[in-house]
Amino acid sequence: SIGGVCTGLGIPPQLVQNVFGVMKAYTTKVGDGPYPTEQINEIGEFLRKEGHEFGVTTGRPRRCGWFDLPAMKYTTMVNGYTAVAMTKIDIFDKMDEVKIGVSYLKNGAKMDHYPSV
Repeated sequence: SIGGVCTGLGIPPQLVQNVFGVMKAYTTKVGDGPYPTEQINEIGEFLRKEGHEFGVTTGRPRRCGWFDLPAMKYTTMVNGYTAVAMTKIDIFDKMDEVKIGVSYLKNGAKMDHYPSV
């Protein structure tokens, strides 16, 4: 996060003029826990293979899923991005359909905020 940059490098926040967010066109995750857009199917396998989504040290496969817009909105709010770059979007060239996670549901109702847990 941008806060970590300031505290880790000893840079005062008022000197930060631009904050660049970098994200993949799809999401990946290592380990357990909730993952609303995870694709435990041929799509997840395709993203993993085409995107080379395996741990560098262990070779362990990463969990793969569709882009998570609520998570992106949250990180944008927290970090105050002035620009965003999206990587690996070319992988979608080989797909007929691309989906995006646009909201979360809790007990069947749409959530209007990013969940804390």
